[in-house]
Amino acid sequence: MLRDAARGFLDENAPVSALRANRDAGQAFDPGLWREMAQMGWAGVLIGEDHGGADMGHRAAGILAEEMGRTLAASPFLSSAVIAASALRAAGSDRLGQIAEGAALYALAVDEGPKHAPDLTAMEARPEGNGFRLKGRKVFVADGASADRVLVLACSGEGDEGLTLFDIDAGRAGLSRKGADSIDARDFATLEFEDVEATGEDVVGEVGGGLAALAPGLRAGQAALAAELSGLSAGISAVTLGYLKERKQFDRTIGSFQALQHRAAHLFAEIEVTASAVAHAGRVLDHEPENAQLAVSLAKARATQTAKLAVMEGVQMHGGIGMTDDYDAGFFMKRARVGAEWLGDYGHHAAIVAAARRL
Repeated sequence: MLRDAARGFLDENAPVSALRANRDAGQAFDPGLWREMAQMGWAGVLIGEDHGGADMGHRAAGILAEEMGRTLAASPFLSSAVIAASALRAAGSDRLGQIAEGAALYALAVDEGPKHAPDLTAMEARPEGNGFRLKGRKVFVADGASADRVLVLACSGEGDEGLTLFDIDAGRAGLSRKGADSIDARDFATLEFEDVEATGEDVVGEVGGGLAALAPGLRAGQAALAAELSGLSAGISAVTLGYLKERKQFDRTIGSFQALQHRAAHLFAEIEVTASAVAHAGRVLDHEPENAQLAVSLAKARATQTAKLAVMEGVQMHGGIGMTDDYDAGFFMKRARVGAEWLGDYGHHAAIVAAARRL
C-alpha cells in the first residue's frame, strides 16, 4: 500500500520532467513538493509518534527512497528524514519534531577529501571554555546550501575517541557555504568553518563518541541511498524497455532483436537480486540495527554496480540520442554516478563486506 501510494503521488507530482524543470530554474528541489511529502508523513517515517512521526521503520523508508529513485524525485529526504532523524533519534534529540514536520532541513557534513572516510576526519574542534571552536572544511555536503542545520563531525581530541558530532545552526557566525556544480543537478556544497562556536548543547551523543553517534545515521543513509539506486535502476530500465518497443529499425521494433532482449533480461535479473539485498538491509536495520552494517554495505555495493549497469545499458540501447539532453536517460546516468560516490563508493563497501566475511 505504501509503495502504491508513493508511486501514484510521485508519478503525478515528481516525474523526471520535474527534475529537468528544477535544473532549468536553478533550484535543487521544489519546496512545495517537500511540504506535501512531509504532510503525508514521509519526513517522519523514522521518527517516533511521540515526536509527531509515523515510525514506520527502515524498510518503509527504503520503499519511499526506491520510488523517489524511480522518477529521480529531488528532495532532502535522505539528508533530513533518514540520516539526521536516525542519528538524532538515537541521541534523544528534541529536534525530531521539527524534522517530522518538514520544518527543519538537515545536512551531513562529514567528508573532507575525495572519498568517504569519517574516521580520517581532521577538522578541528578546539576546546574553549565550556564549548568548542570549529575550524576546517567539509566537502560534498548533500543539501548543504539549503539546510537549516548541519550535523558535522570534528576532531575534539586524540586517538580513537577524538571525534565528536555536533548539531550546528547553518546560520551561525563563521560558517560559510558555497554551492557546488553537481552533475545530477542536486544541492551539494562546500562548507567552511572559521572558529564557529559550538556549545555543550550542540554535541550529539558524547564528546569523543562522534563515530558512535553518527553510526545510526550513516547506516540508515547508506541503506536508503542503496534503495534509491535500486529504484533508479528500475526506472531507467522501464524507460529503456518503452523505447525498445517504440523505436524501429529495418522495419522492425528494435525490441524484437534477440541480442537486445538478452541484455534487457540480464538487467532485469540484476535489478531483482539488488532489490532483494536492499529489502534485507532495511529489515535488518529494523530488527538488529547494531548488526546491520554487513547487510547495508552489501546493499550499497550491489546497488551501485547495478545502477551503473542499468544506466550504461539504457544509454547504449537508446543509441546516440541517449547522451543528449532531449532524452531522460542521461539524467539517470548522472544521478547514478553521484549516488555511487556519496556515503561510500563500491570499493569502500566491498571492503567492509570482505572484512566481515573473514571474521
